[in-house]
Amino acid sequence: MQTVSRSSFTTVTTEGAILPADLLQRIVDGRELEGLRPEDYHLAPSERLNEAISRSWNRLLGVWEGFNEQRLGLPEGDRGTTLTRERWLLILLQELGYGRLPYAGSLSVENEDSFSQAKADQASATYPISHEYDRAPLHLITFRQPLDRADSERAERFRRSPHSLLQEFL
Repeated sequence: MQTVSRSSFTTVTTEGAILPADLLQRIVDGRELEGLRPEDYHLAPSERLNEAISRSWNRLLGVWEGFNEQRLGLPEGDRGTTLTRERWLLILLQELGYGRLPYAGSLSVENEDSFSQAKADQASATYPISHEYDRAPLHLITFRQPLDRADSERAERFRRSPHSLLQEFL
């Protein structure tokens, strides 16, 4: 015998258990669930979550449109790294609550188990990763750089793709 579950949602179909229909129903019914209160997002108790989401979305939509317009007007020879970081990525991260991330330029990894200074010098490595947040590396690059390929114009310092660079650092 096959069990058929009915849903009151006419435009939403759920498959699997990641977002079950009963969870959606509890949200619609206004039942207390973690992550749905303004306090969960550091908002004032009287501030509505939907309004905060709309404000962030509208701000970032405007920022994206401005960045995209500038991006499309860049000459072919301009890497666009500063434009990408300053006019899009840092603003996006700030809106997501990371604050204004300072430029690091490179991050180092050191072996704390070293017994001698010579061994410690051999065990440390420096990676050209642009930013860090709470000890988590964030490598902000130009929109022109594919994430899965090395930068052919700057191959000496950037021998690895941005993805490989972060993976090796971690």
